[in-house]
Amino acid sequence: MKSKKLPILLAVIALIIPTLACAFGGEPTLSNVRTAKDQDGAQPASVFSKTETVYVVSDLSSGVKGNIITSKWYAVDVADTEPNFLIDTAEIPIEDEAFDGTIYFFFDPPIGGEWPVGRYKVEIYFNGVLNSANQFTVE
Repeated sequence: MKSKKLPILLAVIALIIPTLACAFGGEPTLSNVRTAKDQDGAQPASVFSKTETVYVVSDLSSGVKGNIITSKWYAVDVADTEPNFLIDTAEIPIEDEAFDGTIYFFFDPPIGGEWPVGRYKVEIYFNGVLNSANQFTVE
C-alpha cells in the first residue's frame, strides 16, 4: 500500500501559504485617489458647484499603525487669491494594527458657505511622500 502522506502534506502546505500571505499583507499601498461628491468615492467628479462639499477618496491596502495620509488643499487659479495659495492641510493617522479600506478627506465650502469660482488642487501624501495631485473646478 502506497503512502498518502505526501499528497496530504502538499495539500496542507498549499492551504497554509495563501493564508500566511494574506495575514502579512505586503507593503502598504495608497491607490485610486479621486475627487468625489461622496465619502465613499462612488460619485467621482472634477467639477463642483459653489455650495458642494468636495471629497478626496483613496483606497489603502495593507495599512499599518503609524501610516499617515496627508492632504494639502490649494487654490490654483481663483480670483482675488494668490496663485497656488495653500488653503488647508489635514492628516489621517492609521491607528489600527492593520487597515484595508477607504480613506477620505473633505472640505466644505470655505467662505460664507460658497467656494469661490476657480481651479483647485489637492495633493495627497502617504507617509510624507507625494502620492497624487488631483485638480477640481468650482463653477
